[in-house]
Amino acid sequence: MALNFFDQFNIPSLLGIPLMPLALLLPILMYLLTPHFTKNRFSTLLLWLTTNITKQLMKPTNLSSHKWTSSFMSLLLLLILLNTLGLLPYTFTPTTQLSMNMAFALPTWLMTIFLGLRNQPTTSLGHLLPEGTPTPLIPMLILIETASLLIRPIALGVRLTANLTAGHLLVQLISTAVLATINSMTITALMAFFALILLTCLELAVALIQAYVFVLLLTLYLQENN
Repeated sequence: MALNFFDQFNIPSLLGIPLMPLALLLPILMYLLTPHFTKNRFSTLLLWLTTNITKQLMKPTNLSSHKWTSSFMSLLLLLILLNTLGLLPYTFTPTTQLSMNMAFALPTWLMTIFLGLRNQPTTSLGHLLPEGTPTPLIPMLILIETASLLIRPIALGVRLTANLTAGHLLVQLISTAVLATINSMTITALMAFFALILLTCLELAVALIQAYVFVLLLTLYLQENN
């Protein structure tokens, strides 16, 4: 039974064909099939939210970094859709796979590093050695700063994976407890069901917040190197 809790994180397949590409294409298909020229209250609210989130994300960056706004917002919306669609029954969350999150984190982190080396190589390399460092500590601090720089994409991918995986596991554990106690301990099952509803709302908030934090950290890395 314990192993079944982790089956939800296995990549689904049909006739031996992995369905991961279909899960990744679903947000794009939803965008293409949605009428964009129909104005209603929902589309107006989404536009208002997107505009305010964009302003909040790009506020710490300088003007030269604003050309990356569309790329960051596309990544943010993709992560939001992938995270939230996985909360539906009988669905799969691609962002619970560490390899998938590293595929998002590593190229975007490298982009910020290469931009810094191209635009201001001296300043970018200067981050590896804080100003006023005593001479005996220079080699050690360079190694520490280099390690902290290289661990950034790993932290991005692991953070997103760990938060989504922990929430999904907790939801499945509580739902299993509700089904197991519904006949013998009705009051306990109802209390667990109420906790499950609250946890589902919390997991929805985590899915949105983690996508925002992922892109926000990338904008801060871009500001540091641009």
